[in-house]
Amino acid sequence: MFGNGKKNKGRVRAKAGAADTLITRDTKITGDIQFKGVLYIDGHIVGNVKADELEMSLLTIGKHGVIEGQVEVPHVVILGKVNGDVHASEHVELESSAHIEGDVYYKLIEMAMGSEVNGKMVHRDDKPKLLNHQKEAAADKSVTDKSASESNQHAAKSSINDKTSDRNSGDKSSDKASDKTATGV
Repeated sequence: MFGNGKKNKGRVRAKAGAADTLITRDTKITGDIQFKGVLYIDGHIVGNVKADELEMSLLTIGKHGVIEGQVEVPHVVILGKVNGDVHASEHVELESSAHIEGDVYYKLIEMAMGSEVNGKMVHRDDKPKLLNHQKEAAADKSVTDKSASESNQHAAKSSINDKTSDRNSGDKSSDKASDKTATGV
């Protein structure tokens, strides 16, 4: 009735505080977890945590939350502990009580003073988008690289031909020398 007539296709931005699934402080789960939407963990997980939605899912690990395994989500807020690698395709937020024993792969990161990461921090980004003038420069460079490669190949062939002809002429002169000794001239 209201609006511009476009239907929302389920691409609502995940908001902190509106959890679809809650794992409380006294809960321990052994095994991998896959989820959609918003997951709040304040319990103990022994296994990997992975989001099905590639852009819209949010994982929040509360102050008492512990994950022993790999985390693969687009958006993650960490207040607790993770013993494993964290892969966030979009955004990582580390609060002051966050403690990570593993590598963090991120596109955008926020770290509060006091948060700990004992591992590598690796920035991941999509390929940079080229402007029109950069596309032209890249195309010119590839043409230049191609012609340089072709001229290098031509030079290598010429060098091989020169060496072959030198060997052949050297063989002919040694043949003439042996002919002269055989005839006594």
